[in-house]
Amino acid sequence: MSDVPAELSRAHLIGIGGAGMSGIARILLARGARVSGSDAKDSRAFLTLRAQGAEIGIGQRPENLDALPGGPSAVVVSTAIKESNPELVAARERGIPVLHRAQALALLMAGHRVACIAGTHGKTSTTSMLTVALQHCRLDPSFAIGGDLNESGANAHHGEGGLFVAEADESDGSFLSYSPSVAVVTNVEPDHLDHHGTAEAYTAVFTQFTRRIEPGGLLIVCADDEAANALGDHAAAAGVRVRRYGRSVTDPGDAKVLDYRPADGGGIIRIALDGRETDVRVAVPGEHMAFNAVAALLAGLELGAPLDGLSEGLAAFGGVRRRFEFKGRAGDVRVYDDYAHHPTEVAAQLRAVRHAAGSGRVVVVFQPHLYSRTKLFAAEFAEALGLADEVVLLNVYGAREEPEPGVSGTLIAEKITGAGVHYEPAFDRAVALAADLVKPGDLLVTMGAGDVTQLGPEILAELDRRAGG
Repeated sequence: MSDVPAELSRAHLIGIGGAGMSGIARILLARGARVSGSDAKDSRAFLTLRAQGAEIGIGQRPENLDALPGGPSAVVVSTAIKESNPELVAARERGIPVLHRAQALALLMAGHRVACIAGTHGKTSTTSMLTVALQHCRLDPSFAIGGDLNESGANAHHGEGGLFVAEADESDGSFLSYSPSVAVVTNVEPDHLDHHGTAEAYTAVFTQFTRRIEPGGLLIVCADDEAANALGDHAAAAGVRVRRYGRSVTDPGDAKVLDYRPADGGGIIRIALDGRETDVRVAVPGEHMAFNAVAALLAGLELGAPLDGLSEGLAAFGGVRRRFEFKGRAGDVRVYDDYAHHPTEVAAQLRAVRHAAGSGRVVVVFQPHLYSRTKLFAAEFAEALGLADEVVLLNVYGAREEPEPGVSGTLIAEKITGAGVHYEPAFDRAVALAADLVKPGDLLVTMGAGDVTQLGPEILAELDRRAGG
C-alpha cells in the first residue's frame, strides 16, 4: 500500500465505468488499494476490474458506499456526476471526503516525472503515441488515457518506470490539478463553451495550465496553430522552456516539419531536429496524426528516451479505440468508427479517410454531440461534413445537456453542400439507410462522441444479411 495515497486507500468511484474513472480504478487496484464503485449499467470494463478485486454495484444507491469494510476513505466523482446523485448526497451527509477525478489522478502522479498532453484536438492520440513509444523503449510508464490502446486494450496502467503519462482534459478546467514536468498543447480552439462560457475564458484556462508546469519543465506546442504558438510565446516570456513543432518553426532547436506523405495506410513525416533530418513513420492515416507523433517524439526525448527507440515505437503504434478504428468489411465495403465531434476534428479525419478510401466514395454517419456545440458550430460542421460523398446525419446526442428547442441535427443538415445529405434521427432506420447508400469499394465511417459507435457492427450485419451471408 506504500504507493497508494492515504486518501485513496479505500476509494469508491461513482460512474466507475467511464473512461477516466475506470482508468483510475485500474491503477488503484494495481497498487493494492481497496476499490468499490457503481454505474448505471453493466460494462465490459467491469470484467477486468472485478477480476482485480473491485466491488461494483449496478444502479446508484447510498448502500453502495458500504461495499468496502470500514467504508470509503474517499469518494471520487467526475464533472458528469450531478450533486443530486444519491451516492454523492450520502457521501456528503456522512462526511466522506469527495475528490474530483483529476484530483485523484494528481495524487496518483505524486513521486513520478509527469507528462501531460492537452489540446482541443488530438490529446488522446498523442498521449497514446507517447505511451507506446516509451513502452517500446522499455521505460514502463504509468499512464491514464481517454481511450483504450489497441496494443493492450487498456486505458490505464501502473508502471514501474517512474514516469506518468496522462491525457489532460480542459473541458471542465480540471487539468489545473496537475503539475507536469512536460506539457504538450497540440492546439487551442474554442470548445466546451457550455462550461467555460466564452472563447476567451476557454483560451485563458490553457494559460493557467502552462503556469502549472514544474520549475525547469518543458512546454511543447504546435507552431502552426496560432493560439498554441501564442501560448508558447506567453510561457516563454514567463521563463518556461518551450519547444515547438510544425512547418513554421524557425529555431533550430525545434522540430521543423519538412514533408508529409501518405504511405502504407499511414504516413511518413520528415522533420529537421537538432541538426539532423529524420523520418517518422506512423501506421495510422492523416497528416494530423503525423503531427501528433512529432509532439510525442519531443515529449519522449525530454523524458530521456532515445530518438531511434521512440521512432521505432511510433512506427509500431496501432491506434486507439474509436480513433479511425476498423470495425470490419462486408464485401468490398470497409467500415470504421471515429470519435471526432468538433468541426476541426471532423474535417481532419475526413481528409484522412479520403486518402484511405482510394478510388472509393466516403460515406459518413455522423451524430452531433451536445446541443450547445451543435448550435454554435452548425455551419462549421456542415462545411466539414461536405468533404464526404454521402452524409447520414443523426439527431443530437445530448449527453449532460437537456434538449434545447429548435436545436437538432437539421441545423447542420440544411447547411451541407457538396455531399448527399440524409437526415435520419431514428437509429434503426439509419442502419438501413446507410446500407442502401454504400456501393462496392466505399469506405463508411460512423463518427461522433455519443452512441453512434454502436451502428458500425449493425451496418456490417445488415450488409452481410443483404448479401446472403
